Amino acid sequence: MGAVLSYMGSILSYLFGASPAGEDSAVDGQPGVTAFHSSARWQLHFNSIKNTTQLMVIDFAASWCGPCKVMEPAVHAMAAKFTDVDFAKIDVDQLPDVAQEFGVQAMPTFVLVKKGNEVDRIVGAKKEELQRKIEKHRR
Repeated sequence: MGAVLSYMGSILSYLFGASPAGEDSAVDGQPGVTAFHSSARWQLHFNSIKNTTQLMVIDFAASWCGPCKVMEPAVHAMAAKFTDVDFAKIDVDQLPDVAQEFGVQAMPTFVLVKKGNEVDRIVGAKKEELQRKIEKHRR
């Protein structure tokens, strides 16, 4: 059965253009934050986590957004610190459908999700507030 699932995963990775590791890409080559460039890959990832108790932090950002760039090192540091938390990055210009699905209207927006449901949201470059809310919801 494991071989069948592995084979199916390889086919899905091939179809959706993912790397052999199964995710889109680590941001700036750093592990811990996964950037998604395809709605299909994002949906597969979200569906694989939504039935677990693992906290997911979704960072909605844009390449032209100054406050997003200011937050990037802090988000990487949090991903390194909170290894039990799944960090995902969505560029709102590349995946506007995902941003719309989560009702994102400003950048950066951080949506905290657990068991497929939003448990908290931070709008703006608020490092301390983001860290506090991650600490609160990761348990």
